[in-house]
Amino acid sequence: MTDKMIADLWFDPSCPYTWIASRWLLEVEKVRPVEVRWHVMSLSVLNEGREEDPEGDPEGYLWVPVRICAVVRQEYGQEALKRLYTAMWTCDRGEQDWIGSLHDALTAAGLPLELAEAGMSTAYDEAVRASHAEGIGLIGEHVGTPVVAVTGAGGERIVFFGPVTSRIAVGEQAGRLWDGTLLVAGTPGFHELKGVPHEKPRLDDPR
Repeated sequence: MTDKMIADLWFDPSCPYTWIASRWLLEVEKVRPVEVRWHVMSLSVLNEGREEDPEGDPEGYLWVPVRICAVVRQEYGQEALKRLYTAMWTCDRGEQDWIGSLHDALTAAGLPLELAEAGMSTAYDEAVRASHAEGIGLIGEHVGTPVVAVTGAGGERIVFFGPVTSRIAVGEQAGRLWDGTLLVAGTPGFHELKGVPHEKPRLDDPR
């Protein structure tokens, strides 16, 4: 029986393109011997000290969901974080193309509502920063969310940002994208590959 390849995923829960990448990885689990492990990173931490905030978040609201994810990861583990992240984007978002009610997400994930209070507290900021540093330290601060790291067949560490897609690849298409991404990212000296300009993310439509 073939051992599963571990794909460590560092994600900021606020990014819609990262949500799409995470759903792609869940599809990959179905068609390739891959297991996803979930870790948080933070665009707020990444953009600290920059003259311009590319996220346009002067009030620091993006800290809220990542703090809640960090406490769930630390206190309840991988599966709970996976459930919460899924619920953040599948609970009713109303008219917004962003995560829905955090209270609704906690309820849907079977987690205590009191965890929402962590979003307004700095108590778990060091946990956020430590997890962020672990992921970004594998690739560098020139990228954003998500960061994915796997160990190749020869024991080499393959790390990449993205892929950034506007649609969720499913089935064998997801598997082929996985195969191609590992091939490209695992090529010695590889740095960057880009496609057409971004289009609006299709959060619920894989076609």
